[in-house]
Amino acid sequence: MSATLRVTAELEQIAPRLRRIRQKKNLTLDELAAATGISKSTLSRLESGQRKPSLELLLPIAAALAVPLDQIVTAPRIEDPRVQRTSTRSDGRVLTPLSQHQGEPQAYKVAIPASEQEVDLKTHSGFEWLYVLDGRLRLVLGEHDIVLGPGEAAEFDTQNPHWFGSTGAGPVEILSMFGKQGERIHLRARSTGSGHG
Repeated sequence: MSATLRVTAELEQIAPRLRRIRQKKNLTLDELAAATGISKSTLSRLESGQRKPSLELLLPIAAALAVPLDQIVTAPRIEDPRVQRTSTRSDGRVLTPLSQHQGEPQAYKVAIPASEQEVDLKTHSGFEWLYVLDGRLRLVLGEHDIVLGPGEAAEFDTQNPHWFGSTGAGPVEILSMFGKQGERIHLRARSTGSGHG
């Protein structure tokens, strides 16, 4: 892409970016017009791309929106989105992080060996969501004893006594999302087989 085309493409992004920033700040065109002294019709044409942006228009708008000018003029840099995956072992399980942000919920792929069958109920604050990728997962939750197969999901409050592992028939691979704040992901487990407790 030539420099001229790149500049043209960048200029075309100013209009939608202006509208996005204004809406994010919960400002109407009337309020922005009052704050900048620029007519509502000029602001409307700027946001729809019918008016070419100029510094004399953008500087007071940036000041009124309380954002740096470059936030309006240039696109934010997009970081490499790939998650750097470093697997860790914990009690025979292999945990591979699938999210790199520090917040919650945290996502993991968990490989559970066939030998992990001993029920050890635990409780802690938070909320967990599980999705079975491969194998058969045994989930003990309070008085429930459930077997989940590939494609099935479960979600639960981790303050309830719980444990999950292999049925003994082979290893299990699952996706797990956990949040201490109890973010609910609305997928429900379908009870299978005769493993109801």
